[in-house]
Amino acid sequence: MWPFKSKPDPSTDAAAARPGAGEPEAKAFADIGAGQPETKGLAEPGDDLYALFGIVPSTATGAPVTPETALRVPAVSGAIRVISDAVATLDVGVVRIEEDGTETPEAGHPVLPLLRDHANDWTDGFSFLRDLVIDALSDDRGGMAYVNRLADGRLAEIIRYRRGVMDVQFHQTTGEPSYKIDGRSVPASDVIHLLSPFGRAPLSLACEAIGTAIALNNHAARLFGRGARPSGALLFPKGMGEESVKKARAAWRLTHEGEDGGGQTAILYDGADFKPFTLASTDSQFLENRKFQILEIARVFRVPPSMLYDHDRATWSNTEQMGREFLSYTLEPWLRATEGALRRALFGAEERGQYAVRFDRDDLTRADLSTRSTVINSLTASRVINPNEGRGWLGLPPRPGGEEFINPNITTTPTSGNPDNAA
Repeated sequence: MWPFKSKPDPSTDAAAARPGAGEPEAKAFADIGAGQPETKGLAEPGDDLYALFGIVPSTATGAPVTPETALRVPAVSGAIRVISDAVATLDVGVVRIEEDGTETPEAGHPVLPLLRDHANDWTDGFSFLRDLVIDALSDDRGGMAYVNRLADGRLAEIIRYRRGVMDVQFHQTTGEPSYKIDGRSVPASDVIHLLSPFGRAPLSLACEAIGTAIALNNHAARLFGRGARPSGALLFPKGMGEESVKKARAAWRLTHEGEDGGGQTAILYDGADFKPFTLASTDSQFLENRKFQILEIARVFRVPPSMLYDHDRATWSNTEQMGREFLSYTLEPWLRATEGALRRALFGAEERGQYAVRFDRDDLTRADLSTRSTVINSLTASRVINPNEGRGWLGLPPRPGGEEFINPNITTTPTSGNPDNAA
């Protein structure tokens, strides 16, 4: 707990410093841009502005694609969850960057509790990191959060506002961003901003593929619900009037359609004949079309199909290989981008060269205890690491004498600590 001069309530101070807290805050934001004319951006309006005027972006299939509708597609929500949950589940820490470039964990830095414990009074650190990545994956404006500081510059909380509250505009020449919360300007140094590649969210880039998946889902619902295609036709050799056709159709539906109509014996009158309809070639490939859309969505998010539970072509060997590729080519770029966004906003100008935020990549392979044990034993035997460093990788406390660089497979007595003398 940081000391305060007059022992005020920290939660009260933090709440008073939030944008939109009252007139004093309004005056503070007004002072930021005092004497400077306000400039309007020409950025593309977002989905929230479109929805405000009743305009919903749609695709060639006619299916509207918004973050809300896209998440109803299992492949989309699954891909976003795989990436965002993977980032948030990793252990996050703060390191000090030494003059020689080495990094030392800094357990007492005030940034750490906001990322590990609680970003604010109502959001835990895991949920904050997860939702920040979800916003970057689904919104062209990226994932944004406001870093609330007290009057003396100390960190108070991190707030991720609901969609549409925070806005960003980019300078047309330099690309420099400017931010507003409820129409009030805030310094860029107080905003965590995580952007997707190309300046467009994968959900936006894949809108046509997602729209096709939505159309296929809707067609499947109609096909198995009300019947998108009639199963057959009743043929009567004698002419029938309109009223007779209605009665015959009603009687057929009452007997043979609905939840309890399957398996009942069909009784036809007046020489009537039932002719079932056959499916066209494109209808017979309906399931294949739906599976192909899973591959399309997986390509955009760079997620292996096996992680979306498409195991048609998955084997033990290629699934393991795709898992490694996911860590290297999908998750690692998001980890680097998230670390950079957090470092820029959570540390002051003087601290940025001294401290950094780091995710523990070892958590990704921690479940494979056999492989970790083999690697640690090999590195210890070759005297690349000492036993205590290996114990630290396993989450175990150091033991006396564990700082010696020795080969435990051939060394029986402690040495003086010189690796060259450990034979």
